[in-house]
Amino acid sequence: MTKRQAADVAAADHATQVFVGHRELLFSIVYNILGSVADTEDVLQETWLSWATRTRARNAEQVDNPRAYLVRVSVNQALARRAEIDRRQETYVGQWLPEPVVTPLADTGDAADAADTAVRADSASMALLVVLETLTPAERAVFVLHEVFGYAHTEIADLIGRSPAAVRQLAHRAREHVHARRPRYQADPHLRREVTERFLSAALGGDLKALLQVLAPDVTLWTDGGGKGPATSLHPIHGRDAVAQTLLTVAANARDLDIRYRRVNGDPSAVLFNCGSPIAVLVLDLTPDSHHVRGIYSVTNPDKLTRIDDR
Repeated sequence: MTKRQAADVAAADHATQVFVGHRELLFSIVYNILGSVADTEDVLQETWLSWATRTRARNAEQVDNPRAYLVRVSVNQALARRAEIDRRQETYVGQWLPEPVVTPLADTGDAADAADTAVRADSASMALLVVLETLTPAERAVFVLHEVFGYAHTEIADLIGRSPAAVRQLAHRAREHVHARRPRYQADPHLRREVTERFLSAALGGDLKALLQVLAPDVTLWTDGGGKGPATSLHPIHGRDAVAQTLLTVAANARDLDIRYRRVNGDPSAVLFNCGSPIAVLVLDLTPDSHHVRGIYSVTNPDKLTRIDDR
């Protein structure tokens, strides 16, 4: 091997190490913007190709700040991909929910890929991602970068090619919109697990009285089957009585379900299996006192469950 070849190999190894070192951050940022694991992985692949091409070019200037470069490329790729996702949603059958990121309920200490170590806080919760869907792509990107990852407005301006004044305006609109619909609070994980177990026991056991006790009066049920999996309605169902009756009707036809408790987007939640295959991810959004369910998110579209196993 010549010195030139050895230098090229060393440079390639270094470029790979740098990218891998930032991959978890990139995954978290892009996933929060897109709400789709599959699309996030595609964006990261495109970001890697851009990075590899840039670092392997013989006459290219050295990248002084690899993190800023990688975040800039991935965010702009995500914004471009966001338009494609919006077009897909226009023809999506029924309600659309983010693709869940499912991880073990307790950290095992095992090595995990970026998806398994995505943001484990309210920043990536199912409930917040649903609210972020109502923002424009630019507002969502600015909100994620500023509110979740702590980027300054001037840094975001450089990342997305907007003026600092424009970024501040986007941030203000996004923050007002999100906080009006999703007040900041974090439910206690143990209470969340307890309420989830009570909810499932009542719903699957056909106990209407117990189910009504755990549901908030203004509870809403969202179901995403995508036209491929079971869904209770093409539109959200509102109100304790209507939601309870719907859940009991669905549960009456359910057979041989195996419940596994997992973290879904950081929150203790439930995954329902049938014969070893995942058929539904169930995420509950609790009231600020953490004792009642105000939102139920059920993902049954099999295309969004492919990364879940029964271990």
